Amino acid sequence: MPVLGRLRKQPPSALGRPRHDALIWLADTAISGMWGLSGALRRPSPPPAHDRRLALTVVDRRVVAHDQDVVAVTLGSVGEKALPRWHPGAHLDVHLPSGRVRQYSLCGDPAADSYRIAVRRIPDGGGGSAEVHDRLSIGTPVTAFGPRNAFPLVVPGRGSPAHRFRFAAGGIGVTPILPMIGLADRLGIDWSMAYTGRSHDSLPFLDELTRYGERISVRTDDVAGLPTAADLLGDCPDGTAVYACGPAPMLDAIRGELTGRAGVELHYERFGAAPVVDGTAFGATVASTGQTISVTADETLLAALGRAGVDAPYSCQQGFCGTCRIRVLDGVVVHRDTLLTGPERAGGAMLTCVSRAADGGHLTLDL
Repeated sequence: MPVLGRLRKQPPSALGRPRHDALIWLADTAISGMWGLSGALRRPSPPPAHDRRLALTVVDRRVVAHDQDVVAVTLGSVGEKALPRWHPGAHLDVHLPSGRVRQYSLCGDPAADSYRIAVRRIPDGGGGSAEVHDRLSIGTPVTAFGPRNAFPLVVPGRGSPAHRFRFAAGGIGVTPILPMIGLADRLGIDWSMAYTGRSHDSLPFLDELTRYGERISVRTDDVAGLPTAADLLGDCPDGTAVYACGPAPMLDAIRGELTGRAGVELHYERFGAAPVVDGTAFGATVASTGQTISVTADETLLAALGRAGVDAPYSCQQGFCGTCRIRVLDGVVVHRDTLLTGPERAGGAMLTCVSRAADGGHLTLDL
């Protein structure tokens, strides 16, 4: 059988020379071209990867606590492209000009055409809060990813059997709560809130909260002492959904108080890392320098790296954002995150903020 695309020959001419049939050659060429074209159409190119980066710019900023330590920053879209919608409890992964990545709760109006975050200055922190305060002036470009929601508000009758809300916020923990109470109020759902902090001057957004009147109970440590779980929860009958955000002692107190209360939902968001549970001491080596680090049973690998002066990326410190992802060159990892896939783990990926070496072993890190 002849092969398409090859020159076909007729019998020799009267002079004994082979001769070519131009019409057959043209037909073969046309068929081959059509076949190739149809093959290209049958093999469409994969769709281009979706660019999830948001190009934003600072359009407004203002101090929102009397002690001057909390600044609210409003971010607008670059150009006329509409920003993705979000729901109460959502946050942005903000890429600061220095390259640091930090997560900040969205605390504005979900219906607005801009995003608002609020940041408390932490002098001895990782530098992200100081950068927001000192470098994010109006007009500064910022890249972000999101919005993402690890702390969603579930509305009664639309996914929750509860019929009332109790909100508890500690200091800057009010940021994800603000849009929650706004939605609850618009929907006419019964709700109340406890708002606590070191002092009256340290509490951000008090001016915005005054319109809710007695629904919000403000309590400060300098006047009333540290709040108890009863102070934070108030009247909390069955059928209540509790949403809490604040420092670890506050959340631990609430969780302890609600243990065994099957009729009460508890949703909470932490500041920073959760305590290490059932940890075992292990060792790690930084491959690029040979530095060896001992990780104690009650600290994370990320914390040990920071203590040893190793510059390692991080953001949420809770195992779901992926900023602290590194590659492990040697050793067995116990994965405690909720992000990495099986193939990623098999390929050596690890999140330093929550995962550890198996059985007190040793890890070699691609750092």
